[in-house]
Amino acid sequence: MSRQSGSGQRPGIRQVAARAGVAVGTVSAYLNHPDRVSAERARRIAEAIDELGFVPSIAGRQLRLGVSSLIGYLSPDVSNPHFSEIAQEVEYRAERLGMTVFFAHSHGDRDREDAYLEAFEQRQVRGLLVSSFAPIEDRLAAMRERGTPSVLVGRRACEPGQPSVSIDDVSGGRQAVDHLVTSGCRRLAFVGGPLPVQQVADRLAGARAALDAAADGRTIEVIEVQERSIAAGRAVGAALAARPADERPDGVFAANDVLALGLLQALVGGGVTVPHDVALVGYDDNEFAEASLIPLTSVRARHDDFGATAVDLLFEAIEHWPHPATELPAAQRVFAPELVVRDSSRRA
Repeated sequence: MSRQSGSGQRPGIRQVAARAGVAVGTVSAYLNHPDRVSAERARRIAEAIDELGFVPSIAGRQLRLGVSSLIGYLSPDVSNPHFSEIAQEVEYRAERLGMTVFFAHSHGDRDREDAYLEAFEQRQVRGLLVSSFAPIEDRLAAMRERGTPSVLVGRRACEPGQPSVSIDDVSGGRQAVDHLVTSGCRRLAFVGGPLPVQQVADRLAGARAALDAAADGRTIEVIEVQERSIAAGRAVGAALAARPADERPDGVFAANDVLALGLLQALVGGGVTVPHDVALVGYDDNEFAEASLIPLTSVRARHDDFGATAVDLLFEAIEHWPHPATELPAAQRVFAPELVVRDSSRRA
């Protein structure tokens, strides 16, 4: 059957009812409770919908039923493969549970975060998954009180009433520097930032703890960057390559793989041999780490069920809302990272 072109206006429920020869209420019942409509009327309504190209209003149905089929996911950096992989897992899991995910990207900007959170709340999403570099739990608590549960993704929540899914970044930083120490590096550098970001601070704390445990005169230089990007990594790598060899670190731990890959490009381009002159370790173990020209050693923060766990926790929060936090403490899942050693840090 061919669909009616019309005048450009979307056909409504009244047009469907007229075409099918039934009452408007019958079309509404067909859309919301098809088991209550006779087979003959259902057939006529289905044919009318197909002929007219009618699209039911999901927003209207949500208002009538008081239930939304949407969840929101706010991510800070779409360019980072780590966040893209989590988003894909979230989407797959939500689809299996019959939900649709609206994605938004703040690019690490707090004003954009606030605007997106307000937009999600206005659209009455069932719940929110939020990855943020800045403290945001007060805002999420206020939204929870108004009826929108959330899960903090990527860092552990400080408040007992806030569910979260995170990685033990202190352990990850310790593993990275333990490996560099074992590889014989004595002048280390940590490249990351901004330093107040919890994930960055935790990775640096783990790195320092590993160096303190070595207690043999090794040093660590902290090189702060304002963004964890390829460009920032290249800039630091070029500056390190320009130093005299005895003033250059012989082991570098980067706060994420994107930074590390930029460092790797600039170091090699500047005539520095990796790993013999400088051993290099990244963080996240994104899809490009192993595929790099010199495969990158990295702390694996990826887990096959990380994104799925975030969605499952959100559905638990939705199911049990509202409740006093003292009666049902929020789940805060912490995944263990694992060092994956590759050629960028393997020394003879």
